[in-house]
Amino acid sequence: MRKLMLLVALASPWAQADSLDVATNSVMRLANKAGSVHLQRLRVADSATLLLPASLTSLKVDQLELGQDARIAVAPADTELTIEAASARFASGSEISANGAPGTYERAARSGRSLDLQLHALDAEQLSIDARGGAGAPGYVGLDGANGKAGGCTWGQASRGADGDNGGNGHDGAAGGRIRLAVPADYPEQRIVVRLDGGLPGKPGAAGKPGAGGASKGCLVYSTDAGAKGRPGVEGQAGLAGAEGELILRRL
Repeated sequence: MRKLMLLVALASPWAQADSLDVATNSVMRLANKAGSVHLQRLRVADSATLLLPASLTSLKVDQLELGQDARIAVAPADTELTIEAASARFASGSEISANGAPGTYERAARSGRSLDLQLHALDAEQLSIDARGGAGAPGYVGLDGANGKAGGCTWGQASRGADGDNGGNGHDGAAGGRIRLAVPADYPEQRIVVRLDGGLPGKPGAAGKPGAGGASKGCLVYSTDAGAKGRPGVEGQAGLAGAEGELILRRL
């Protein structure tokens, strides 16, 4: 009952609750309608994941704890997400992930989510953030050419096979995210690992195969000449890799 009440509270435009716990090996998603959330305590247990929706723009936590291999996963969006923690403790293998989404034939790849991450007190052997851009979609595969029509055994002419279509060009990968990171003055920079690679380029679409020329069938003695084979299509071009994101590091 307590968890149900908490999820309802988080659905308001500005939600404030005492605490939120994500159990070991489980996945929890914050409510879609939550624009800003303030928690006194947020704990994501070992190998658990907390999903933050695209509608969330601000998450303020007094005490943040990520267990071993725990993850906070941020949905792609055009708006920046602010995450501020007065005190944070991250176990080994934990990560804040804000990857972009891969592209599809109908939708371009999404960039890594821009984050404003403020950790006023930090206990972590390593601070890992992943905001890589989404990969571009591959190009369309060219259609194969149709086979030519057969000719007769003693009269008529077989037709030429149709040409294969050209393959489509691969789509571009999306840019990595823009991360504004604020950590305590004494936290070692070599412990900060941020991945901001642009998304991989979309692969070129394969060329369509040529159609076979028409050929007579079932002829015992005579047959007309077979039609010529069509030309294969041309493979498309690969897309472009996404631009690398940006890290702005400052000390508190």
